[in-house]
Formats: sequence, structure tokens, C-alpha cells
Amino acid sequence: MATTKYPGVYKNEKTGYFFYNVELGVDQITGKRIQKKGSRDSHGLPFKSAKSCHDMLVSVKAEFKKTRGGAHNYNMTYEQFMNSVYLPYYKSSVSENTWNNRKLIFPIFVNRFKAKKLREISIADCENFRIYLLNHSGYSQAYCSQLYGSFRKSLDYAVYRQFLNENISKRTHAIPKGKHNIPYWTKSEFEKVISTFNKSDYLEHLHFTMLWLYYVTGIRVSEGLALYWSDIDFSKKTLRVHHNLIMDSKKVYTRSLTLKTENSKRIISLDDDTVTILKDWKNRQHKLTNSSFVMSYDGSPLHRCIVGRIINKHSSLAKIHRIQAKGLRHSHASYLINEHNADILVISKRLGHSSPEITLKHYSHLWGNNDRSIADMITGNINIKFSNKSKSNFTGNQYISNEIMKTPLQSTSIKNDTHTI
Repeated sequence: MATTKYPGVYKNEKTGYFFYNVELGVDQITGKRIQKKGSRDSHGLPFKSAKSCHDMLVSVKAEFKKTRGGAHNYNMTYEQFMNSVYLPYYKSSVSENTWNNRKLIFPIFVNRFKAKKLREISIADCENFRIYLLNHSGYSQAYCSQLYGSFRKSLDYAVYRQFLNENISKRTHAIPKGKHNIPYWTKSEFEKVISTFNKSDYLEHLHFTMLWLYYVTGIRVSEGLALYWSDIDFSKKTLRVHHNLIMDSKKVYTRSLTLKTENSKRIISLDDDTVTILKDWKNRQHKLTNSSFVMSYDGSPLHRCIVGRIINKHSSLAKIHRIQAKGLRHSHASYLINEHNADILVISKRLGHSSPEITLKHYSHLWGNNDRSIADMITGNINIKFSNKSKSNFTGNQYISNEIMKTPLQSTSIKNDTHTI
């Protein structure tokens, strides 16, 4: 075998004919190298020149690039792609909590497209799936939005990995989430709820401390349940959020360092009231058990469902509408906006959002009446002073000019520093 001036083209010294041997990458499914060899042209005749052999090699490369990986990848079904490529990637890129919550939705659209070749999914297939979700699935619009969005993201990844040239689902409309405002408690409603707790009772003392901490810090439920006393610095009045709790049972749990986003790891400043409340609970707790967990009555962490039970019980006692556990986080945002007119950047960092845009996306409706202070500042701020004589010539209807415009001006109660109208 002798080399030629064309890369990948060789000459068989025994026969005098030429052949090509080229590597085209790695099979995305099997992980094996993809090689193409050939010694005959499109008519089945041996290559008599290096140039004709090279032309065929270029053609083979172009065809391979067009199909993005040869026959095996070209025939890959959507189910094969999901199981061997996308789901392993997705699981490695999100927190365990997110994976446990989302893994239940994948079978819905995997089963829908499983036998379909990835490259043969059409606009019609995507649109029919979208229509099915909205009209026939029985799911809420918010859930349909999540399902279809997850399906579209899987095809985005197929494009990224070069299995597809285009995400065909992007030619269809996304499913809007619809109007979905999370119920929350105002300051006065929260005050009514906490008035139903009896701090002399050990468990109620814990439950009060729990709801208080969620309301005044805005931490996520799993973040609060994972808090150690070592995460609280009483001298600096700060709370460190670096873990979330993944709990299978009372004895099987993990304090995971993988939070929802990188910005979820944060330090939150505590007010003096919260510092006092936490110190009181710590002294009470340590008389009965040596617990590392803040939210614990026996040294073990609490399950997230307990938070919802406490909310339901005490909102009923206070005759206040129920909210979800995550509604306490929403309540914190409302409290900062409506009671303290807090800056959006401060709120975003306190909640652990990746950007202020995310905060606005979820909480912009809470600023509904927040411009009252602007209106109050405008009142009386602009000096009003009129001319005693008109300085413009009237060119309109003569009746208006002669009759209506001669009507004496009636005074009003608007006042300012310069003139009373």
C-alpha cells in the first residue's frame, strides 16, 4: 500500500488501482469508530487514478455529513435517542430533586414517538401532539406547556449533538402556561396565621419557627429542611443556603450540594426578630435532642409534606385561605415588594434567582399598585400657571368661537404653589 498526495487515498501496489480509507467520527449510539473504505467508482469499476478516487472520497464525506452519522444514526428512533443520549445527559445536568420530579413526564412523549425515526418527525407530528395535549389529554394547560416544552428541548439537544439539522418542533407554537398565579399570604394574613400557634407546646414552637423562617427569608422548602445550625451565624445575623434535602424516608436522606441553580447558593441577611426566634427555638430544641438540623424535633430532618400539613391546619384555624408550601416563598416576595418597596436586584439575590429577569417573570404582577407613591409625588410637583390672554388664533367652528368659548371658566379645587384653578 502506497500513499498519494490526496489524504485518505492509497494505491494498491500489486494491482495498480487506487482505494480510499477514511474515518468519519464515532457512532453516537455504539461509540465505535465509523470508517468508510472503497475501491470502485459509482459504475462499479476500479479507480484508475488517485484523482477519481479522491473525488469519490469527497462525495462519501458529503453524503455522510448530510445524514449526520451514517446508516446506524440515520435510522435511530426517537426512543433510542432518548434512552441512550438525551436522558443520561439530562439526568447529569439537573439536581436530583428536579430529575425525580421530571422523569415521570418523559414516558408520555417517548411513547408517543418511540418507533418514529428521529429524522422523520415532521411538523404535522409535532402539531398533532400539541393538539392532543390541549384538546384530548385531560392535563391542565400548565402541565401541557411543561410536556410540550420538554419535548421541544429534547429535539434541541438532538440538533446540538448533530443528529438533526433543525428542531422541526420550533416551527409550531409553544403552549402558553396560561394564567397561573400562586396563592400567597399578605402580611396581615400571615399575622393571623401565626397567632394560632401556642409556643408553650414543643411541636407548635417548631412549626411556628418553620413558617416564620420561610416567610421572612423566601428560601425553598427543600433548602429550609436541609439547614444545619452551623448554617446560621448569629453574630453576623446571616443564614447560609448551600444544601437541599432529598428524603426517601426518615432514616434515608441526603443533604445535596446540587441546588436548583448556581445562584441558589447564597447568604441571606436575617432581621433581629428572626435571630431571636431562632435562638429561642435552638435553646428549646437542645434541651430535648442534640440536633444538627434546625427544623427537627428529634434530630432527624422533617419530610416536605409536613410543611403543607402545618399550613393547612393553621390557615384553617385562622380562617385564612390555604396556600401551597411554595406559596410561602411567593409570600416573602410579596412582603418585600408591598411592605418595603424592595429593589428587584435585592429580591432576586435573596430568592436565589439566576437573574432579575427570572424574578420579574414570576413576580411582576405583585407590583400592581406599587406606583401609588409615584402618583403621590407627582401631585403638586408641577407648577401650573396660565396666561391671562390667549396667544393663539382660533381657526375652528365660529359657533364655538363666539358662544362656547365666551363661557366663564368655573374654578376647581386643584391648587399649587403658583396658581389656583
